[in-house]
Amino acid sequence: MVAVLSGALAAAGLVLAPGAAAVSPGTATATYDCGMWGGGGATLTATQSGTAATVTLTSAVKTPVAVGADRIDATLVLAKAGGGTRVFAGKKNPALAANQAVTIGPLGGTVASGDSLDSFFAGTALKMVIFGVTVNCDALTSQSPGPFVFG
Repeated sequence: MVAVLSGALAAAGLVLAPGAAAVSPGTATATYDCGMWGGGGATLTATQSGTAATVTLTSAVKTPVAVGADRIDATLVLAKAGGGTRVFAGKKNPALAANQAVTIGPLGGTVASGDSLDSFFAGTALKMVIFGVTVNCDALTSQSPGPFVFG
């Protein structure tokens, strides 16, 4: 009897547990200009768990030298529909060989339900500090298929 009651309570707890929030689309693309560092297409991948969210960016920009894991300090600013911004930041990257496309993230940030975020706005969307050198990247296009909308 105790086992049956425990099982029923556990099942009820699963039913009452809050669902994970979802972001849509999960992946988007945009074009960036990083000045003398180059530019081109980038893929952004977003995840969400409640108000915590992450964005990982894989860029067409290539590092001229090898960079060790977690050596790039990055800040990604996403414009919020209706005004304002949300900032995703961190020092998270895989080890990168010379002339390899730069991958940053997951960069952590905070979102609210209903936030519609895009990296295209007047200003630096992505700032990376690599070996003390700052690389600023502007988004040249809106995200496709559209902005990230957080649940």
